[in-house]
Amino acid sequence: MQVTRELFNDVMVPNYNPSEVIPVRGEGSRVWDQNGKEFIDFAGGIAVNCLGHCHPALVNALKDQGEKIWHLSNVMTNEPALRLAKKLTDATFADKVYFANSGAEANEAALKLARRWALDVHGEQKNQIIAFNKGFHGRTFFTVTVGGQAAYSDGFGPKPAAVDHCDYNDLAAFEALISDNTCAVMMEPLQGEGGIISPTSDFIKGVRALCDKHNALLIFDEVQTGVGRTGDLYAYQGLDVTPDILTTAKALGGGFPIGAMITTASIAAHLKVGTHGSTYGGNPLACAVAEAAFDTVNTAEVLAGVKEREQLLRDGFAAINEKYDVFSEVRGKGLLLGAVLNSKFEGRARDFLVASTKHGLMSLVAGTNVVRFTPSLVIPLEDIKEGLARFEKAVADVVNG
Repeated sequence: MQVTRELFNDVMVPNYNPSEVIPVRGEGSRVWDQNGKEFIDFAGGIAVNCLGHCHPALVNALKDQGEKIWHLSNVMTNEPALRLAKKLTDATFADKVYFANSGAEANEAALKLARRWALDVHGEQKNQIIAFNKGFHGRTFFTVTVGGQAAYSDGFGPKPAAVDHCDYNDLAAFEALISDNTCAVMMEPLQGEGGIISPTSDFIKGVRALCDKHNALLIFDEVQTGVGRTGDLYAYQGLDVTPDILTTAKALGGGFPIGAMITTASIAAHLKVGTHGSTYGGNPLACAVAEAAFDTVNTAEVLAGVKEREQLLRDGFAAINEKYDVFSEVRGKGLLLGAVLNSKFEGRARDFLVASTKHGLMSLVAGTNVVRFTPSLVIPLEDIKEGLARFEKAVADVVNG
């Protein structure tokens, strides 16, 4: 059967609007479409393909596990899941792991755990969840309500209650909102969908201190920032702030669907047998691939390489901007970067994405005003240079109309 873009319209629910490009093969940071056109991948499946496409370590792990056992229910003990869980706890603040299939599911588990902990320890009055405007935490009804973008949660009927929002990096507004009835605060340690916004040191440390003051749990959504994306294994490790619960997905499986919630033993104890679950969470195939991805990323060489690649990209964007004057700043950390359009090109991020695709570069947007880049953590330096050259051509097209 010939697959075309038109077939999408025939058979798929219309909640997506994919491009005409149909990729069929990838190797490293290069991708080829049905017509043989080559692209350099600065998108990484939205910060998912942390080792590019078809990395040998991941391919070998998948093949090896695929010849052993594919699926186990959670009434069985699972070797690949336990190996991965041990590595996650050894490398982080956490003692315990819960596996899911996605970032949204990991966040759902984190929010349910926080509510259960508060009910058990403090009583039913302690139920408020605070999150931040422009935040993004997934598309389940609970997580989309906690996410700070009403456009994603409006139009589906009554929302889960006791969820409040304030602006990111506004510590005074946060302090006015939090109280002894707050059970948890959920935040990204670097906002992704909201425009690649880093926290100030005073803000993120202030949030931690106020959570401690009011006996509220701090949940870090590291679905996008985790597994090396910022140059630390997890972003919290570069911020001198430790959360009580952390969620991780996207890069965790290097492209194979998996998510996890990690936390301390005392908090984890409140998800007793039967309180939460997942049919596919901890799938052996997913955990085997994720273990290979985790082992590959969690090295001094790869994490240092992220920072080297960040600087190469920043230098490239600066050179392009010197020539064309399109960006007001480049935000972000590591290989989660956002080029913010200046007033002359405000609202035209998608134009830059479309032009990039035309010139053989895969990029992203974060809202209407930020061009987002989340390439492989091990993208070859030559591919960065070539990708920047293609992006410059795209910028020139937009500037010259």
